[in-house]
Amino acid sequence: MQTLQTRATELKRSLSLGLFLAYRQIRRSNIWTTVLIVFVMTLTFLNLVVVRGILVGLIQGSTDVYKKYYAGDIIISTLPKKGFIENSPNIINIIDNMPWVESYSPRYIESGRVEAEYKTKLRETDAANEAGGIVAGINPMKEEETTQLSSKVVEGTYLSSSDTDSILLGSNLLKKYTPVEAPGLLLLERVEIGDRIRLTVAENVREFTVKGIVQSKTELDQRIIMLDSTLRNLIGRGDYNVDEIAIKLIPSADVSVVKEALLKSGVGERAKVQTADEALPSFLIDIKNTFALLGNVVGSIGLIVASITIFIVIFINAITRRKYIGILKGIGINSTAIEFAYVIQSIFYAVLGIICGMTILYTILVPYIAAHPIRFPFSDGILVAELSATLIRAGLLLFATLIAGYIPAHIVVKQNTLDAILGKT
Repeated sequence: MQTLQTRATELKRSLSLGLFLAYRQIRRSNIWTTVLIVFVMTLTFLNLVVVRGILVGLIQGSTDVYKKYYAGDIIISTLPKKGFIENSPNIINIIDNMPWVESYSPRYIESGRVEAEYKTKLRETDAANEAGGIVAGINPMKEEETTQLSSKVVEGTYLSSSDTDSILLGSNLLKKYTPVEAPGLLLLERVEIGDRIRLTVAENVREFTVKGIVQSKTELDQRIIMLDSTLRNLIGRGDYNVDEIAIKLIPSADVSVVKEALLKSGVGERAKVQTADEALPSFLIDIKNTFALLGNVVGSIGLIVASITIFIVIFINAITRRKYIGILKGIGINSTAIEFAYVIQSIFYAVLGIICGMTILYTILVPYIAAHPIRFPFSDGILVAELSATLIRAGLLLFATLIAGYIPAHIVVKQNTLDAILGKT
């Protein structure tokens, strides 16, 4: 028992002495050297967090847009091998009476084809200016309450309840928004707002006016959007059975609780009930995981570089102060206290770098990129920097720095005291 207390007392004394020695070393060090080391640590920390955050944010941006402008919090769709959601009016009534639901948007979905410049074709054998897509019938007011679709109309204007003769085209149907050449890919050319186009749905043909272009970087960009009443009449569906329902919940609602309530009410027997996360395309999840792995690999390389930097700095510092270290040992200061001094010095650099890095991250980078997303063809990328994940990476940097500071100090301090004082190698 006495031995343990003695060791604890010695360790405490060594730590206190190490703190004092570290304070003196840092205070007497060159200010610009300190600034340079802290700058390197700041960049290393940002490399650990930002590279991964941007890579993951590319897909997170797609996920956020998918939820906000298409799926809502919960999306109800048709069961496999079914043409529509059976008993849709009853399901809509259940949704309408749920206290957690803020808004919802029922949609009719059919495959179709649009054709432009059909009146100017000289011969029937001439190639048609056409494209295939998904025809969606919506209630403009309910859709706007649920997904704010009007904010994604990049040309023209949004639909109103009286636009029985108008449609919105997804940007992926137009060559000027999707300048891609691929075998079998048909895109509309030379189509502007106000043009008349011909729509074919289930062998029914009708002319419409292009009122707007939608660009959301979701499934909507492949859709031809019109009033639900117009599409219902076009396909002859008088039973009011819809094909999907997007549900937006109040902010305080628990998505899993609402989903469970829908299933218990029998909705799951007639339709597929999924949260927005569950309905995400699998390729998005795979890409997100891959990008996270790539970010970790790049961050790990940065961590190794930072460790080597600290190792070199502490090693050179200790080598140039061998005589001083020898004198300290000669007057009775133990090796542990001296090693503590160099470890504390390296941790000091790391902590300052992390504080500077987190300040830059959360006061500049995250807000700026959120306000000005990185524009990619498939996503508006953001910077994902969850506090918990950031703190874990800060801990990893501190640990790596501690090891990198201890090893060179230990090597130099273990040198013979007399040789150190006399400057012998």
